[in-house]
Amino acid sequence: MSLLVKSNARGRTMVELGKGELEYVGFAAYRLSLGETLPVSAGDKELCLVLLSGRVSIKGEAPGQDAFDWDNIGDRQSVFEDKSPFAAYLPPGSQAQVVALSDVQIAVCSAPGFTTEAKSEKIAAFGSSYSPRLIKPDTMKRSVRGKGANTRYVCDILPDTEPAHSLLVVEVRTPSGHSSSYPPHKHDTDDLPHQSFLEETYYHQINPPQGFVFQRVYTDDRSIDQAMAVENSDLVVVPKGYHPVSVPYGYESYYLNVMAGPKRVWQFHNDPQHSWLLDL
Repeated sequence: MSLLVKSNARGRTMVELGKGELEYVGFAAYRLSLGETLPVSAGDKELCLVLLSGRVSIKGEAPGQDAFDWDNIGDRQSVFEDKSPFAAYLPPGSQAQVVALSDVQIAVCSAPGFTTEAKSEKIAAFGSSYSPRLIKPDTMKRSVRGKGANTRYVCDILPDTEPAHSLLVVEVRTPSGHSSSYPPHKHDTDDLPHQSFLEETYYHQINPPQGFVFQRVYTDDRSIDQAMAVENSDLVVVPKGYHPVSVPYGYESYYLNVMAGPKRVWQFHNDPQHSWLLDL
C-alpha cells in the first residue's frame, strides 16, 4: 500500500484518508468558498476542526450539551503566517455546520470517542471539559525544536495536557533547507514509559505551492520502507515506523500532524542508527 495520498486540485475535498486505512486516525482537508457550508457529524468519533486559513462561523450541538455558536473566527490567510490557528473540539455525537465567511481551508481530524468507562476516568482527570469547545490561538503552546538546519517551529493545538480521549494534534513549520521529525523517531510500540503506540498522518503544505518535500517512512526490519516526494496538500500515512522530513532549499514546509492510539501519550523512540546527531 502506498503511504502517499495525493491531493485533489479541484473540488471541495483537498485530500482525505480512506476509510479503514488506519485503525485510530481519520483525516480530511477541505476548501470552501465564501458562503459555502460544510456539514460535520462526529458519530462515534471525537473531532478537532483546525482552521488552516480564512474565517468561518461554526454552529451546532452535542448530546446533553448546550448548543454552541462560534461566529467570525479565524485571522490568518496562510498556514505560513507566524500565527497559531483557531480550532474546535467536538465530542462524539456532535453535529455542526461550518459556514465560510471568506475563502477557507479547514482540516477535520478524528479519532475514536470514549466509552462510558473511559469517559468517567477522563472526567475525573479533567473535570467536565468534554463539551464542545473553541480552542483559541492564545491558549496554544508554541516552541522551537532542534538547532541549526534541524530547527522547526511547533504549535501544540490539542496536546495531551488538554482534554480529549484519543486525539493529539500539532502543526509544524520547517524553514527552507531544513530537516524535521529528525533525527528519525517512531512511536509504534505500546511499551510505556519507554514508547507509546500512536498512528499518525502528515498533511503537508509547501510555500511556494509548486514545491515539494521529501518524507521517508521505514521500520527497523524494512517491512515498510517508502521514500516519497510530497507535493502541496498531499497526505502521508504513518501506520508505524520512523518518518523524517527533508525540505529542499527555496521552499518552506508546513505540516499538520494527527496522532491517536490506545493510550493518549506521545512517547517516541529515536532510531539508534542516527541518535548520535543529538550530540552535535
